[in-house]
Amino acid sequence: MTDESTSSPLTGQTWRVDVAGFEVDLPIVAIKPDFAISLMMVIDMGVAFVEHAGRALAEKLRPLNPDVVVGPATLGIPIAIELSRALGLDRYVVIQKSPKIHLRDALVQRISSITSHGEQRLLLDRRAVPLLEGKRVVVVDDVVASGSSLKGCIELVRSAGANVVGAGVILTEAWDWKPVLGEDCALIHNLAHIPQLTPDENGVWKPIPETTLEGGK
Repeated sequence: MTDESTSSPLTGQTWRVDVAGFEVDLPIVAIKPDFAISLMMVIDMGVAFVEHAGRALAEKLRPLNPDVVVGPATLGIPIAIELSRALGLDRYVVIQKSPKIHLRDALVQRISSITSHGEQRLLLDRRAVPLLEGKRVVVVDDVVASGSSLKGCIELVRSAGANVVGAGVILTEAWDWKPVLGEDCALIHNLAHIPQLTPDENGVWKPIPETTLEGGK
């Protein structure tokens, strides 16, 4: 590995992925000296990309006849907005990750994430419960990696009385999320897949072989 990739999480290398016909180059970020991910910050991807992703996810999720789209802050919000727009829905629900004054009695789900340190809390405003209770809901996010965040969102929405009929993500990353989601893997609809990465002898990041769990939609 080069000195650059050792001293900084940003390695200077990128990973190209075709997202339903929209090619993007994602920066490779080293989590450990021998392990990296290609990072998609959807809020930095531009309006055209998020609009494209929303339309492409709508084509996959429309047959499920969802009533409401739910997305977690922060990166799930633009996806929830564009998916709702593409589906012809007006209202969407945001799951918060930071405490706010109006969330003192929120429904809470605790999670951990590969890109965040320590335990996080997912917070659902109780005023959103009537929008979800008894409704057909799709949960969306940018990437599913460890699966804990998406699983937490699904369980939180279910605790509000919703029928979760699908889960849409722009990217699935490797397959660690499969055992975490369990039977809820059947809900997943993605637009593209990315591997996790390890450096070769020249410091070039290469995919870690994915041999134990395969799949995706």
